[in-house]
Order: sequence, then structure tokens, then C-alpha cells
Amino acid sequence: MYKILPRSNGPVLGVEISGKLDIGQENELTGKAEKLIAEHEKISILVVLGDQVSVSFEAAASDIKWMLTHMRHLRKVAIVADSKFLQALVSVDAFFAKAAGIEEMHYSTDEIETAWHWIES
Repeated sequence: MYKILPRSNGPVLGVEISGKLDIGQENELTGKAEKLIAEHEKISILVVLGDQVSVSFEAAASDIKWMLTHMRHLRKVAIVADSKFLQALVSVDAFFAKAAGIEEMHYSTDEIETAWHWIES
């Protein structure tokens, strides 16, 4: 499941994901992002991931496809999670994202305010 964070504003979409994210929820989220893209052309996304997050295969595949087809519309992506694995994954992915003109950063949950400041700047 997900919830849109109340600090979301303008071209910035903040999302908290917990539990299991299914294809229906993934489609809702990408729909919200596409509405922001229609309004602002480029958007930034902050994603807070809880400890027990799981994603259905369909939702993961859909997310990857969406990201690949919408890269030109992404300015910044912040991943907020305490997972060392995700921290390493974001470090590697940030290298490729930079080549596509996207800034990507990882923050721990105790750095969420810093993450918001970065994504909003």
C-alpha cells in the first residue's frame, strides 16, 4: 500500500510505501506522476520505504517500464530507507541516472528532512 505524503507540492511527489504494492496501486501511482508531468514537464519524486515492503512481480515490471519510458521527465529521485542493500543499489543506479540527466540520492529515515530539502531545491 502507499500514501501520498502531505508535503507533496507542485512538481514534487512524496510517497510512502509499506506492506505490499500490487499492480493496481502501481498504476494509481504512475497515473498521479503522469498528471504532474502533464502540468510541470519535469518532476521530482521522494519515496519512503518501510521495513516490510514487498512488490508484486507485475508491479515491479510495470515500474521499471514506466521509469524507462519517462526518464526525460524526471529531475530528482530520493529514496528514503534504512536498508544497506538499497543504499548500495541507489549508489550504483545514481551513476546511470546521472547519464540520463536524473539526480538520485539515498537517505536514511532519520535524514528525511534533509531528503525533503534536497528534493525541493
